[in-house]
Amino acid sequence: MARIPYFDPAKAEGRAKAAYEKLPNLNIFRMLGHSGDMLDSFIKLGNSILVHGDLDPVLREIAIVRTGVLRGSKYEVYQHEAISRKLGMSDELIKGIHEGPEAKVFDDLQRMVMRFTDDVVKNTRASDATFNPLAEKLSYKEMQELVITVGFYTLVSNFLETFDVDIEDAGHKSGVKLPGMQG
Repeated sequence: MARIPYFDPAKAEGRAKAAYEKLPNLNIFRMLGHSGDMLDSFIKLGNSILVHGDLDPVLREIAIVRTGVLRGSKYEVYQHEAISRKLGMSDELIKGIHEGPEAKVFDDLQRMVMRFTDDVVKNTRASDATFNPLAEKLSYKEMQELVITVGFYTLVSNFLETFDVDIEDAGHKSGVKLPGMQG
């Protein structure tokens, strides 16, 4: 049960009001409404990560779900496991994210992303041991997107857990739709 009441989107003003006109009715967004216009900026950064980046969507979701797992955010993991499935990720791959970087399901690049994500979440600064091999495979832009993604979803996980945001009722579909995704 949430620690404070969910915001009523009908009471939104300014940029938040405009943002609510486009948002699905998810508890994370209902809780964020108390932040006023900051909601709009939050949504813009999230959309930049989810829609406008160069990082491979599977690698991005591996990093997001792993961050949620490491931060103990059930809501984040739930929502992004749904997105992962929409991208075609197998249940075996999603299970591997929970197991850790050494799960047999990962290819070499996915394993490097897992190790890097673990390192950044746990230590803030990635070590040379996780940074250098990944920097040989990804562009500078992709590397920076990955760090921004891990950082943003650390913030999201902290927010969700601090305010005890509830997972929507069973049967409620994830409201996040990405270009080219069905359903």
